[in-house]
Amino acid sequence: MRIALLSDVHANLEALVACLEHARSLGVGQRVYLGDLVGYGADPGPVIDIVAEGIGRGDVAVLGNHDLAVARRISYRMNIDAQLVVEWTRAHLQEWQLALLGGLPLVCEQGGRLYVHANAWAPEKWEYVLTEFDAGRSIRASPWGLTFCGHVHTPSLYHMASDDRVAAFEPVPGIDIPLGPQRRWLAIPGSVGQPRDGNPAACYALFDDATRQLTYFRVPYDHSVPARKIAAAGLPQTFDTRLVTGN
Repeated sequence: MRIALLSDVHANLEALVACLEHARSLGVGQRVYLGDLVGYGADPGPVIDIVAEGIGRGDVAVLGNHDLAVARRISYRMNIDAQLVVEWTRAHLQEWQLALLGGLPLVCEQGGRLYVHANAWAPEKWEYVLTEFDAGRSIRASPWGLTFCGHVHTPSLYHMASDDRVAAFEPVPGIDIPLGPQRRWLAIPGSVGQPRDGNPAACYALFDDATRQLTYFRVPYDHSVPARKIAAAGLPQTFDTRLVTGN
């Protein structure tokens, strides 16, 4: 089965729809949402509606720090602008949508894979995987050879060899990467709704559990639409500017 890995949608409806349509064209059978469905963007309700419908068909979603802050009023090291969006988002969601967010699990284990938003060593502390050292901590803490996480808005891939050494691999969009079982892997698909690597195109990845191939994709979309929605909602300008610049 082909599995779409989608992280950090951040209430960007247009980016999510673009990625889902792209994945559908490739015959994806399941979608896995790696946290932060909301925050920053102006379409939290419609995004949750799409994800909720998918969960009813067998899709998977895990809890992100922005989801937690909105649903349970628990924020962790969140700046003032992000907190303002959290409050705005909470006021624009229905009770069942808040309940869905608050009920998402921190981690999900499925088919020999671990899905988590931030990391595997302390998912509830929301620390980032930014270096080989961080990746090694997460890989060692995972009970499985394949770990997929979000939180970092840049696509990344790490692997650990049998001698415990960790190396980073820079993924190229559209190129299949075999995740050989002789190594342990940690993959970060990047952000659907708010990339921060200088490229505003939406990010997601596809994993084929039969061939163990992972493919990263960049999906162009009209980012001016969600940027205008953010501005119209009176949310901090920082977040609509990021959609345009990809930073």
